[in-house]
Amino acid sequence: MAKIRPLDDRIVVEPVEAEEMTAGGIVLPDSAQEKPQRGKIIACGPGRLLDSGERGSLSVGVGDEVIYGKYGGTEIEVDGAEVKILRESDILAKVV
Repeated sequence: MAKIRPLDDRIVVEPVEAEEMTAGGIVLPDSAQEKPQRGKIIACGPGRLLDSGERGSLSVGVGDEVIYGKYGGTEIEVDGAEVKILRESDILAKVV
């Protein structure tokens, strides 16, 4: 994968695959699958620039699995893989 270095408090997330089957065993066609709202962080920016001139630290890091807002961020394609670029504020939770 090409190297991407996000700026400020932006984070690059690789979405996990959408569920292809319901809990009851029903196979879902592509058109019925929900867009994933969960992914693995593959790159982080240095942090938001504060008024003091220092950088604020991010509360997540590379390798963390996160849950983000359904319509947050920007989807792009990098070397044939779909990734999402989000601001730290678009992330709702870290999966522990």
